[in-house]
Amino acid sequence: MNMIFEKELRRPEEVKEMYPITEWTKQTVEKKRQEIQNVFEGKDSRLLLIIGPCSADNETSVLDYISRLIPVQEKVKDKILIVPRIYTNKPRTTGEGYKGMLHQPNPNEKPDMFKGLLATRHMHIRAVNETGFVCADEMLYPENYRYLDDILGYVAVGARSVEDQQHRLTASGIEVPVGMKNPTSGDYSVMMNAILAAQHSHTFIYRGWEVQSEGNPHCHAILRGSTNKHGNNLQNYHYEDLIRLCDAYDARELKNPAVIIDTNHSNSNKNPFEQPRIVKDVLNSCKSSTRISSILKGFMIESYIEDGNQKIGEGCYGKSITDPCLGWEKSEKLIYEIADCI
Repeated sequence: MNMIFEKELRRPEEVKEMYPITEWTKQTVEKKRQEIQNVFEGKDSRLLLIIGPCSADNETSVLDYISRLIPVQEKVKDKILIVPRIYTNKPRTTGEGYKGMLHQPNPNEKPDMFKGLLATRHMHIRAVNETGFVCADEMLYPENYRYLDDILGYVAVGARSVEDQQHRLTASGIEVPVGMKNPTSGDYSVMMNAILAAQHSHTFIYRGWEVQSEGNPHCHAILRGSTNKHGNNLQNYHYEDLIRLCDAYDARELKNPAVIIDTNHSNSNKNPFEQPRIVKDVLNSCKSSTRISSILKGFMIESYIEDGNQKIGEGCYGKSITDPCLGWEKSEKLIYEIADCI
């Protein structure tokens, strides 16, 4: 093979022994997971807000950001359930650029995957222990989910991964809600087929084992916009797009029909300041259609301490080094506005 095998990574069980969770942490995770599942099952009428940096590039600033959500969550607890984003894997369209903390725990140093595995687990545990939040991450590498399977509350499968068989089958064996994004082409059928696959049981190869999954009844859609053949961004959060999704759900026998609206990426033309307007547009659609309001379970918002983004090494604390984000003051205001609208 045209590869250099640099080192064998530790097994998930070994990494968990290095960074174990306490009984309190385990109970906190179980409680929060149940709350999130209740939203998808319609037992809890609150909206989910999956909010945080585009990529978790610095443990100190990410934990600072999440800690700021604590008093906000308390004020909106009757209407909104906040799930902070700690996205430690960053898919890259061309393979170039910062690939997230898993690859580079220090963005200014060369990749070190083992240090990255330790750093991601350490940060997720700190988030639970210090803030009480159970967080979300993107599943870029299905085989790596085992390193975090006892600490996450929500998992997303990205637009470039949603058609991959291993992502779909692994999602079928995950015990927390998994959101399937529409592909960059915008084809709903790809996303719906992924949800269908993930909701059923399968036998497949995972981490060198033959395994059998039980199916994930909380697998659902995430609408994030798309790109046409000319490279132009197309939105799919409008009323007509949401009705089309309702029709797609009605045409299939799926459990817990649900959608999360990703307010950035192609839906905002990667302009983070459009996110508040998009949220309000979707909430207005809910007022016009009970079908839409019944499947809308929340929003995914890219937010950090500072507005915008920066290049690696520029050194602005709490500012994204990947996609631009909505700054803290605007994000806090948006959360309160959402609560006032529902």
